[in-house]
Amino acid sequence: MAIKASFKGLFFMISASLIILRMIFFFVTSISSTSKLITFDQDHHHFDMKPPFDQSTEILINQYDDVIRVLHEEQPLSTSDDGFGDGSNGGGSLPEVASQKGGGENSTANTSQEVVHDGGQLSAGGSAPSEVKPVNVEQAVYHEKDIFLEDYKQMNKTLKIYIYPHAKTDPFANIFLPDNRGSPGGNYASESYFKIALSMSHFVTQDPSKADLFFLPFSIASMRHDKRIGVGGIKDFIKDYIFNISHKYPFWNRTGGADHFYVACHSIGRTAMEKAPEVSINAIQVVCSSSYFLQGYTAHKDASIPQIWPRPGVRPTRHPSKREMLAFYAGAMNSRVRESLVRTWINDSEIGVHQNRLKTPYSESLLGSKFCIHAKGFEVNTARIGDAIYYGCVPVVLADHYDLPFGDVLNWDSFAVVVSTQDIAFLKRILNKIVDSDEYMKLQKNVLQVQKHFQWHQIPVDFDTFYMVMYELWVRRSSVRIHSFN
Repeated sequence: MAIKASFKGLFFMISASLIILRMIFFFVTSISSTSKLITFDQDHHHFDMKPPFDQSTEILINQYDDVIRVLHEEQPLSTSDDGFGDGSNGGGSLPEVASQKGGGENSTANTSQEVVHDGGQLSAGGSAPSEVKPVNVEQAVYHEKDIFLEDYKQMNKTLKIYIYPHAKTDPFANIFLPDNRGSPGGNYASESYFKIALSMSHFVTQDPSKADLFFLPFSIASMRHDKRIGVGGIKDFIKDYIFNISHKYPFWNRTGGADHFYVACHSIGRTAMEKAPEVSINAIQVVCSSSYFLQGYTAHKDASIPQIWPRPGVRPTRHPSKREMLAFYAGAMNSRVRESLVRTWINDSEIGVHQNRLKTPYSESLLGSKFCIHAKGFEVNTARIGDAIYYGCVPVVLADHYDLPFGDVLNWDSFAVVVSTQDIAFLKRILNKIVDSDEYMKLQKNVLQVQKHFQWHQIPVDFDTFYMVMYELWVRRSSVRIHSFN
Protein backbone atom coordinates (compact mmCIF):
# COMPACT_ATOMS: atom_id res chain seq x y z
CA MET A 1 0.00 0.00 0.00
CA ALA A 2 2.86 2.36 0.82
CA ILE A 3 4.47 1.63 -2.55
CA LYS A 4 1.16 2.25 -4.30
CA ALA A 5 0.67 5.54 -2.44
CA SER A 6 4.23 6.61 -3.30
CA PHE A 7 3.61 5.80 -6.96
CA LYS A 8 0.45 7.94 -6.96
CA GLY A 9 2.32 10.81 -5.31
CA LEU A 10 5.11 10.58 -7.86
CA PHE A 11 2.58 10.56 -10.70
CA PHE A 12 0.87 13.72 -9.42
CA MET A 13 4.22 15.46 -8.91
CA ILE A 14 5.27 14.70 -12.48
CA SER A 15 1.91 15.88 -13.83
CA ALA A 16 2.09 19.10 -11.83
CA SER A 17 5.65 19.70 -12.98
CA LEU A 18 4.62 19.27 -16.62
CA ILE A 19 1.77 21.75 -16.21
CA ILE A 20 4.13 24.30 -14.60
CA LEU A 21 6.68 23.80 -17.39
CA ARG A 22 3.97 24.39 -20.03
CA MET A 23 2.89 27.57 -18.31
CA ILE A 24 6.48 28.85 -18.14
CA PHE A 25 7.06 27.98 -21.80
CA PHE A 26 3.87 29.80 -22.87
CA PHE A 27 4.78 32.83 -20.74
CA VAL A 28 8.33 33.04 -22.14
CA THR A 29 7.26 32.64 -25.77
CA SER A 30 4.51 35.22 -25.30
CA ILE A 31 7.01 37.75 -23.96
CA SER A 32 9.36 36.95 -26.81
CA SER A 33 6.76 37.45 -29.53
CA THR A 34 5.46 40.60 -27.87
CA SER A 35 8.98 42.00 -27.61
CA LYS A 36 9.52 41.40 -31.30
CA LEU A 37 6.25 43.14 -32.10
CA ILE A 38 7.11 46.15 -29.96
CA THR A 39 10.57 46.40 -31.53
CA PHE A 40 9.05 46.25 -35.00
CA ASP A 41 6.61 49.03 -34.24
CA GLN A 42 9.30 51.25 -32.75
CA ASP A 43 11.46 50.73 -35.80
CA HIS A 44 8.72 51.47 -38.32
CA HIS A 45 6.04 53.72 -36.87
CA HIS A 46 7.69 56.87 -38.19
CA PHE A 47 7.36 55.50 -41.69
CA ASP A 48 4.12 53.52 -41.64
CA MET A 49 2.27 55.88 -39.29
CA LYS A 50 0.08 52.93 -38.26
CA PRO A 51 -0.80 51.91 -34.69
CA PRO A 52 0.64 48.61 -33.35
CA PHE A 53 -1.66 45.63 -33.36
CA ASP A 54 -1.88 42.31 -31.57
CA GLN A 55 -0.98 39.30 -33.73
CA SER A 56 -3.96 37.44 -32.34
CA THR A 57 -6.27 39.85 -34.23
CA GLU A 58 -4.35 39.75 -37.50
CA ILE A 59 -7.12 37.86 -39.32
CA LEU A 60 -9.71 40.46 -38.34
CA ILE A 61 -7.37 43.27 -39.36
CA ASN A 62 -6.91 41.67 -42.79
CA GLN A 63 -10.67 41.43 -43.24
CA TYR A 64 -11.02 45.08 -42.23
CA ASP A 65 -8.33 46.08 -44.75
CA ASP A 66 -10.26 44.27 -47.49
CA VAL A 67 -13.37 46.28 -46.70
CA ILE A 68 -11.45 49.56 -46.62
CA ARG A 69 -9.75 48.68 -49.92
CA VAL A 70 -13.17 48.36 -51.54
CA LEU A 71 -14.54 51.56 -50.03
CA HIS A 72 -11.59 53.76 -50.90
CA GLU A 73 -10.73 52.51 -54.37
CA GLU A 74 -7.07 51.54 -53.96
CA GLN A 75 -6.21 52.10 -57.60
CA PRO A 76 -3.94 54.50 -59.54
CA LEU A 77 -5.02 58.11 -59.33
CA SER A 78 -6.65 59.55 -62.41
CA THR A 79 -4.52 61.97 -64.37
CA SER A 80 -7.45 63.37 -66.30
CA ASP A 81 -10.27 65.70 -65.35
CA ASP A 82 -13.49 64.32 -63.92
CA GLY A 83 -15.35 64.79 -67.18
CA PHE A 84 -18.56 66.30 -65.92
CA GLY A 85 -18.10 70.07 -65.95
CA ASP A 86 -20.25 72.45 -67.87
CA GLY A 87 -17.54 74.92 -68.83
CA SER A 88 -16.69 78.23 -67.31
CA ASN A 89 -19.89 79.87 -68.52
CA GLY A 90 -22.04 77.53 -66.45
CA GLY A 91 -24.42 76.67 -69.27
CA GLY A 92 -22.91 73.89 -71.37
CA SER A 93 -23.96 70.28 -71.67
CA LEU A 94 -22.44 67.42 -69.77
CA PRO A 95 -19.62 65.79 -71.77
CA GLU A 96 -19.82 62.14 -72.69
CA VAL A 97 -19.12 60.12 -69.59
CA ALA A 98 -17.16 56.89 -69.65
CA SER A 99 -19.51 53.93 -69.39
CA GLN A 100 -16.90 51.29 -68.62
CA LYS A 101 -16.66 50.51 -64.95
CA GLY A 102 -13.23 50.59 -63.38
CA GLY A 103 -11.68 47.84 -61.34
CA GLY A 104 -11.84 44.91 -63.76
CA GLU A 105 -14.43 42.20 -64.15
CA ASN A 106 -14.95 41.82 -60.43
CA SER A 107 -15.37 45.52 -59.74
CA THR A 108 -19.05 45.15 -58.90
CA ALA A 109 -18.60 42.14 -56.64
CA ASN A 110 -19.31 43.92 -53.39
CA THR A 111 -22.04 44.16 -50.81
CA SER A 112 -23.69 47.13 -52.53
CA GLN A 113 -24.94 44.73 -55.20
CA GLU A 114 -27.32 43.23 -52.68
CA VAL A 115 -29.08 46.53 -52.01
CA VAL A 116 -31.07 47.58 -55.07
CA HIS A 117 -34.01 49.85 -55.64
CA ASP A 118 -37.27 48.11 -56.42
CA GLY A 119 -40.27 50.37 -56.08
CA GLY A 120 -38.89 51.83 -52.88
CA GLN A 121 -38.31 48.41 -51.33
CA LEU A 122 -35.15 46.43 -50.67
CA SER A 123 -34.23 43.16 -52.28
CA ALA A 124 -32.93 40.19 -50.32
CA GLY A 125 -29.71 41.11 -48.59
CA GLY A 126 -30.79 44.66 -47.84
CA SER A 127 -30.69 46.01 -44.33
CA ALA A 128 -32.11 48.88 -42.38
CA PRO A 129 -30.36 52.22 -42.84
CA SER A 130 -27.76 53.30 -40.35
CA GLU A 131 -28.94 55.97 -37.97
CA VAL A 132 -29.16 59.25 -39.90
CA LYS A 133 -28.95 62.42 -37.85
CA PRO A 134 -32.10 64.51 -38.20
CA VAL A 135 -31.53 67.76 -40.02
CA ASN A 136 -31.54 70.63 -37.57
CA VAL A 137 -31.69 73.62 -39.86
CA GLU A 138 -32.62 75.92 -37.01
CA GLN A 139 -28.89 75.96 -36.33
CA ALA A 140 -27.01 78.97 -37.58
CA VAL A 141 -24.98 78.72 -40.77
CA TYR A 142 -21.88 79.59 -38.71
CA HIS A 143 -20.65 77.71 -35.67
CA GLU A 144 -19.77 80.90 -33.81
CA LYS A 145 -20.57 83.88 -36.01
CA ASP A 146 -19.45 86.60 -33.58
CA ILE A 147 -16.10 84.94 -32.97
CA PHE A 148 -15.62 84.35 -36.69
CA LEU A 149 -16.34 87.99 -37.57
CA GLU A 150 -14.00 89.29 -34.88
CA ASP A 151 -11.20 86.93 -35.92
CA TYR A 152 -11.82 87.71 -39.60
CA LYS A 153 -11.43 91.43 -38.92
CA GLN A 154 -8.17 90.82 -37.06
CA MET A 155 -6.92 88.51 -39.82
CA ASN A 156 -7.64 91.10 -42.47
CA LYS A 157 -5.63 93.72 -40.58
CA THR A 158 -2.60 91.76 -39.43
CA LEU A 159 -1.96 88.52 -41.38
CA LYS A 160 1.23 88.65 -43.43
CA ILE A 161 2.47 86.12 -45.99
CA TYR A 162 5.95 85.89 -47.47
CA ILE A 163 6.05 84.30 -50.94
CA TYR A 164 9.31 82.68 -51.96
CA PRO A 165 10.54 84.85 -54.85
CA HIS A 166 11.10 83.54 -58.37
CA ALA A 167 12.16 85.59 -61.39
CA LYS A 168 10.33 85.60 -64.70
CA THR A 169 13.56 84.31 -66.23
CA ASP A 170 13.48 81.21 -64.04
CA PRO A 171 13.25 78.18 -66.38
CA PHE A 172 10.36 76.93 -64.23
CA ALA A 173 8.63 80.29 -63.85
CA ASN A 174 5.45 78.65 -65.14
CA ILE A 175 5.48 76.41 -62.07
CA PHE A 176 6.04 79.15 -59.47
CA LEU A 177 4.58 82.40 -60.77
CA PRO A 178 0.87 83.19 -61.06
CA ASP A 179 -0.52 83.13 -64.58
CA ASN A 180 -2.23 86.49 -65.11
CA ARG A 181 -2.74 86.08 -68.85
CA GLY A 182 -6.36 85.04 -68.54
CA SER A 183 -9.00 83.51 -66.30
CA PRO A 184 -8.10 80.06 -64.97
CA GLY A 185 -10.42 77.28 -66.08
CA GLY A 186 -11.20 73.64 -65.44
CA ASN A 187 -11.75 71.52 -62.37
CA TYR A 188 -8.57 72.70 -60.69
CA ALA A 189 -8.98 76.45 -61.16
CA SER A 190 -9.03 77.01 -57.40
CA GLU A 191 -5.28 76.46 -57.24
CA SER A 192 -4.59 79.15 -59.88
CA TYR A 193 -7.18 81.59 -58.58
CA PHE A 194 -5.67 81.48 -55.10
CA LYS A 195 -2.14 82.16 -56.32
CA ILE A 196 -3.28 85.10 -58.48
CA ALA A 197 -5.38 86.58 -55.68
CA LEU A 198 -2.65 86.21 -53.05
CA SER A 199 0.02 87.80 -55.26
CA MET A 200 -2.10 90.97 -55.59
CA SER A 201 -3.37 91.10 -52.01
CA HIS A 202 -2.44 93.25 -49.03
CA PHE A 203 -1.47 90.09 -47.14
CA VAL A 204 1.87 89.82 -48.96
CA THR A 205 4.98 91.17 -47.27
CA GLN A 206 8.45 91.60 -48.72
CA ASP A 207 9.91 91.50 -45.20
CA PRO A 208 10.14 87.88 -44.00
CA SER A 209 10.67 89.04 -40.41
CA LYS A 210 7.04 90.25 -40.42
CA ALA A 211 5.61 87.08 -41.97
CA ASP A 212 3.21 84.83 -40.10
CA LEU A 213 3.38 82.23 -42.88
CA PHE A 214 5.54 81.36 -45.88
CA PHE A 215 3.96 80.33 -49.19
CA LEU A 216 5.50 77.54 -51.27
CA PRO A 217 4.29 78.73 -54.69
CA PHE A 218 4.72 75.58 -56.75
CA SER A 219 1.71 74.46 -58.79
CA ILE A 220 0.84 70.76 -58.89
CA ALA A 221 -1.43 71.32 -61.91
CA SER A 222 1.35 73.11 -63.83
CA MET A 223 3.90 70.42 -63.03
CA ARG A 224 1.47 67.79 -64.23
CA HIS A 225 1.25 69.42 -67.67
CA ASP A 226 4.93 70.38 -67.98
CA LYS A 227 6.66 67.83 -70.23
CA ARG A 228 9.92 68.33 -68.35
CA ILE A 229 8.28 67.08 -65.15
CA GLY A 230 5.02 65.26 -65.81
CA VAL A 231 3.07 63.18 -63.33
CA GLY A 232 6.01 60.83 -62.72
CA GLY A 233 8.44 63.63 -61.88
CA ILE A 234 6.39 65.69 -59.42
CA LYS A 235 7.66 63.95 -56.28
CA ASP A 236 11.33 64.44 -57.21
CA PHE A 237 10.74 68.05 -58.25
CA ILE A 238 9.19 68.92 -54.86
CA LYS A 239 11.91 67.05 -52.99
CA ASP A 240 14.59 69.08 -54.80
CA TYR A 241 12.65 72.32 -54.28
CA ILE A 242 12.39 71.86 -50.51
CA PHE A 243 16.09 70.96 -50.35
CA ASN A 244 16.98 74.14 -52.25
CA ILE A 245 14.90 76.59 -50.22
CA SER A 246 16.02 75.03 -46.93
CA HIS A 247 19.65 75.65 -47.93
CA LYS A 248 19.19 79.01 -49.65
CA TYR A 249 16.89 80.58 -47.05
CA PRO A 250 16.85 80.28 -43.23
CA PHE A 251 13.06 80.30 -42.86
CA TRP A 252 12.25 76.62 -43.36
CA ASN A 253 14.81 75.37 -40.86
CA ARG A 254 13.54 77.56 -38.00
CA THR A 255 10.36 75.49 -37.63
CA GLY A 256 10.93 72.50 -39.88
CA GLY A 257 8.38 74.02 -42.25
CA ALA A 258 5.55 74.32 -39.70
CA ASP A 259 4.90 77.94 -40.74
CA HIS A 260 4.91 77.10 -44.46
CA PHE A 261 1.97 76.15 -46.69
CA TYR A 262 1.11 75.21 -50.25
CA VAL A 263 -2.14 74.97 -52.20
CA ALA A 264 -3.12 72.10 -54.51
CA CYS A 265 -6.44 71.05 -55.98
CA HIS A 266 -5.55 68.07 -58.18
CA SER A 267 -5.70 64.68 -56.46
CA ILE A 268 -2.03 64.10 -57.31
CA GLY A 269 -1.27 66.69 -54.64
CA ARG A 270 -2.14 64.13 -51.96
CA THR A 271 0.78 61.87 -52.95
CA ALA A 272 3.12 64.55 -54.31
CA MET A 273 4.94 64.88 -50.96
CA GLU A 274 5.95 61.24 -50.59
CA LYS A 275 9.63 62.05 -51.19
CA ALA A 276 9.46 65.17 -49.04
CA PRO A 277 7.66 63.83 -45.94
CA GLU A 278 8.66 66.88 -43.91
CA VAL A 279 6.17 68.86 -46.00
CA SER A 280 3.17 66.63 -45.33
CA ILE A 281 4.12 66.16 -41.67
CA ASN A 282 4.89 69.77 -40.77
CA ALA A 283 3.65 72.24 -43.40
CA ILE A 284 0.03 73.32 -43.82
CA GLN A 285 -1.49 71.56 -46.81
CA VAL A 286 -4.39 73.47 -48.37
CA VAL A 287 -5.87 70.84 -50.65
CA CYS A 288 -9.10 69.85 -52.36
CA SER A 289 -8.60 66.10 -51.72
CA SER A 290 -9.09 66.48 -47.98
CA SER A 291 -9.87 63.02 -46.63
CA TYR A 292 -9.20 62.67 -42.92
CA PHE A 293 -9.23 58.88 -43.27
CA LEU A 294 -6.25 58.54 -45.62
CA GLN A 295 -2.65 59.01 -44.57
CA GLY A 296 -1.08 62.32 -45.52
CA TYR A 297 -3.83 64.72 -44.44
CA THR A 298 -4.26 65.99 -40.87
CA ALA A 299 -7.51 67.86 -40.35
CA HIS A 300 -6.43 70.14 -37.50
CA LYS A 301 -3.16 71.06 -39.26
CA ASP A 302 -4.22 71.07 -42.91
CA ALA A 303 -7.12 72.85 -44.59
CA SER A 304 -9.77 71.92 -47.14
CA ILE A 305 -10.26 74.15 -50.16
CA PRO A 306 -13.41 73.82 -52.30
CA GLN A 307 -13.07 72.68 -55.89
CA ILE A 308 -14.93 75.37 -57.81
CA TRP A 309 -15.44 76.08 -61.49
CA PRO A 310 -15.00 79.76 -62.30
CA ARG A 311 -18.33 81.25 -63.42
CA PRO A 312 -18.36 84.94 -64.31
CA GLY A 313 -21.58 86.87 -64.69
CA VAL A 314 -24.86 86.96 -62.81
CA ARG A 315 -25.69 83.88 -60.74
CA PRO A 316 -28.89 82.17 -61.96
CA THR A 317 -31.76 81.63 -59.54
CA ARG A 318 -34.91 79.53 -59.38
CA HIS A 319 -37.58 79.39 -56.70
CA PRO A 320 -37.73 76.10 -54.74
CA SER A 321 -41.36 75.55 -55.82
CA LYS A 322 -40.19 75.28 -59.44
CA ARG A 323 -37.53 72.67 -58.72
CA GLU A 324 -39.48 69.61 -59.82
CA MET A 325 -36.85 66.83 -59.52
CA LEU A 326 -36.13 65.51 -56.06
CA ALA A 327 -32.41 64.90 -56.70
CA PHE A 328 -29.88 64.91 -59.53
CA TYR A 329 -26.50 63.32 -60.25
CA ALA A 330 -24.33 62.92 -63.36
CA GLY A 331 -20.69 61.93 -63.63
CA ALA A 332 -18.06 59.39 -64.62
CA MET A 333 -18.32 55.89 -63.21
CA ASN A 334 -14.91 55.93 -61.53
CA SER A 335 -15.79 54.65 -58.06
CA ARG A 336 -17.95 51.97 -56.49
CA VAL A 337 -19.96 54.61 -54.68
CA ARG A 338 -20.99 56.10 -58.01
CA GLU A 339 -21.65 52.70 -59.53
CA SER A 340 -23.87 51.77 -56.59
CA LEU A 341 -25.70 55.11 -56.79
CA VAL A 342 -26.46 54.76 -60.50
CA ARG A 343 -27.30 51.06 -60.29
CA THR A 344 -29.73 51.69 -57.43
CA TRP A 345 -31.59 54.71 -58.85
CA ILE A 346 -31.11 54.53 -62.63
CA ASN A 347 -34.82 53.97 -63.37
CA ASP A 348 -36.30 56.20 -60.70
CA SER A 349 -38.63 59.05 -61.68
CA GLU A 350 -37.72 61.36 -58.76
CA ILE A 351 -33.97 60.82 -58.45
CA GLY A 352 -32.28 61.47 -61.77
CA VAL A 353 -28.89 59.75 -62.09
CA HIS A 354 -26.99 59.73 -65.37
CA GLN A 355 -23.97 57.97 -66.78
CA ASN A 356 -24.38 59.26 -70.36
CA ARG A 357 -24.52 62.65 -72.05
CA LEU A 358 -27.44 64.73 -70.86
CA LYS A 359 -30.10 65.86 -73.33
CA THR A 360 -30.54 69.07 -71.33
CA PRO A 361 -27.88 71.54 -70.14
CA TYR A 362 -26.07 70.59 -66.96
CA SER A 363 -27.05 73.93 -65.45
CA GLU A 364 -30.74 73.26 -66.12
CA SER A 365 -30.58 69.97 -64.22
CA LEU A 366 -28.98 71.72 -61.24
CA LEU A 367 -31.55 74.50 -61.29
CA GLY A 368 -34.43 72.04 -61.69
CA SER A 369 -33.56 69.83 -58.68
CA LYS A 370 -34.13 70.26 -54.99
CA PHE A 371 -31.07 68.23 -54.04
CA CYS A 372 -27.83 67.74 -55.99
CA ILE A 373 -25.78 64.66 -55.19
CA HIS A 374 -22.04 64.79 -54.62
CA ALA A 375 -20.70 61.22 -54.83
CA LYS A 376 -17.01 60.49 -54.32
CA GLY A 377 -14.95 59.48 -57.32
CA PHE A 378 -11.24 58.69 -57.20
CA GLU A 379 -11.13 61.16 -54.30
CA VAL A 380 -13.68 62.42 -51.78
CA ASN A 381 -13.89 65.76 -53.57
CA THR A 382 -15.30 66.94 -56.88
CA ALA A 383 -16.63 70.29 -58.07
CA ARG A 384 -20.24 69.12 -57.60
CA ILE A 385 -20.63 70.70 -54.16
CA GLY A 386 -19.56 74.03 -55.61
CA ASP A 387 -21.91 73.46 -58.56
CA ALA A 388 -24.85 72.70 -56.29
CA ILE A 389 -24.32 75.75 -54.09
CA TYR A 390 -23.86 78.05 -57.09
CA TYR A 391 -27.22 76.99 -58.55
CA GLY A 392 -29.05 77.10 -55.21
CA CYS A 393 -29.39 73.30 -54.99
CA VAL A 394 -29.03 71.65 -51.57
CA PRO A 395 -25.88 69.47 -51.65
CA VAL A 396 -26.18 65.81 -50.71
CA VAL A 397 -22.73 64.56 -49.71
CA LEU A 398 -22.06 60.87 -50.42
CA ALA A 399 -18.38 60.84 -49.54
CA ASP A 400 -17.37 59.32 -46.22
CA HIS A 401 -14.42 60.88 -44.35
CA TYR A 402 -14.55 64.13 -46.36
CA ASP A 403 -13.16 67.05 -44.36
CA LEU A 404 -15.66 69.53 -45.80
CA PRO A 405 -14.33 72.97 -46.84
CA PHE A 406 -14.40 75.75 -44.25
CA GLY A 407 -15.66 73.33 -41.61
CA ASP A 408 -14.02 75.47 -38.91
CA VAL A 409 -16.50 78.23 -39.71
CA LEU A 410 -19.52 76.78 -41.50
CA ASN A 411 -22.10 74.47 -39.98
CA TRP A 412 -22.68 72.11 -42.91
CA ASP A 413 -25.71 70.49 -41.27
CA SER A 414 -27.59 73.76 -41.77
CA PHE A 415 -27.31 73.83 -45.58
CA ALA A 416 -26.34 70.30 -46.74
CA VAL A 417 -27.35 66.69 -46.20
CA VAL A 418 -24.51 64.31 -45.36
CA VAL A 419 -25.46 60.67 -45.99
CA SER A 420 -23.29 57.63 -45.40
CA THR A 421 -22.38 55.79 -48.59
CA GLN A 422 -23.88 52.62 -47.11
CA ASP A 423 -27.31 54.31 -47.09
CA ILE A 424 -27.58 54.88 -50.84
CA ALA A 425 -30.59 52.57 -51.03
CA PHE A 426 -32.43 54.76 -48.48
CA LEU A 427 -31.61 58.04 -50.17
CA LYS A 428 -35.12 58.69 -51.48
CA ARG A 429 -36.69 58.03 -48.10
CA ILE A 430 -34.23 60.39 -46.39
CA LEU A 431 -34.73 63.23 -48.88
CA ASN A 432 -38.53 62.92 -49.04
CA LYS A 433 -38.69 63.08 -45.27
CA ILE A 434 -36.77 66.36 -45.36
CA VAL A 435 -39.12 67.79 -48.00
CA ASP A 436 -42.28 66.62 -46.22
CA SER A 437 -41.19 68.18 -42.92
CA ASP A 438 -40.54 71.58 -44.55
CA GLU A 439 -36.87 71.39 -43.54
CA TYR A 440 -35.91 71.59 -47.20
CA MET A 441 -36.98 75.24 -47.46
CA LYS A 442 -34.72 76.16 -44.55
CA LEU A 443 -31.81 74.23 -46.05
CA GLN A 444 -32.26 75.91 -49.42
CA LYS A 445 -32.45 79.34 -47.82
CA ASN A 446 -29.17 78.65 -46.03
CA VAL A 447 -27.56 77.50 -49.29
CA LEU A 448 -28.21 80.97 -50.68
CA GLN A 449 -26.65 82.44 -47.56
CA VAL A 450 -23.33 80.57 -48.02
CA GLN A 451 -23.04 81.10 -51.78
CA LYS A 452 -20.69 84.05 -51.29
CA HIS A 453 -18.14 81.74 -49.62
CA PHE A 454 -17.99 79.41 -52.63
CA GLN A 455 -17.08 81.79 -55.44
CA TRP A 456 -13.85 83.14 -56.91
CA HIS A 457 -13.53 86.68 -58.24
CA GLN A 458 -10.94 88.32 -60.48
CA ILE A 459 -10.47 90.80 -57.66
CA PRO A 460 -11.24 89.11 -54.31
CA VAL A 461 -14.36 90.19 -52.45
CA ASP A 462 -14.78 90.01 -48.68
CA PHE A 463 -15.84 86.54 -47.47
CA ASP A 464 -15.38 84.90 -50.88
CA THR A 465 -13.37 81.72 -51.34
CA PHE A 466 -10.02 83.50 -51.28
CA TYR A 467 -10.72 85.27 -48.00
CA MET A 468 -12.15 82.09 -46.48
CA VAL A 469 -8.96 80.21 -47.32
CA MET A 470 -6.94 83.04 -45.78
CA TYR A 471 -9.02 82.70 -42.63
CA GLU A 472 -8.33 78.96 -42.52
CA LEU A 473 -4.62 79.78 -42.71
CA TRP A 474 -5.03 82.41 -40.00
CA VAL A 475 -6.45 79.94 -37.47
CA ARG A 476 -3.65 77.45 -38.29
CA ARG A 477 -0.75 79.85 -38.01
CA SER A 478 1.71 79.56 -35.16
CA SER A 479 0.94 81.79 -32.19
CA VAL A 480 4.66 82.41 -31.67
CA ARG A 481 6.48 84.46 -34.28
CA ILE A 482 10.22 83.84 -34.50
CA HIS A 483 12.20 86.96 -35.33
CA SER A 484 15.69 85.54 -35.54
CA PHE A 485 16.96 84.70 -39.02
CA ASN A 486 20.56 83.91 -38.14
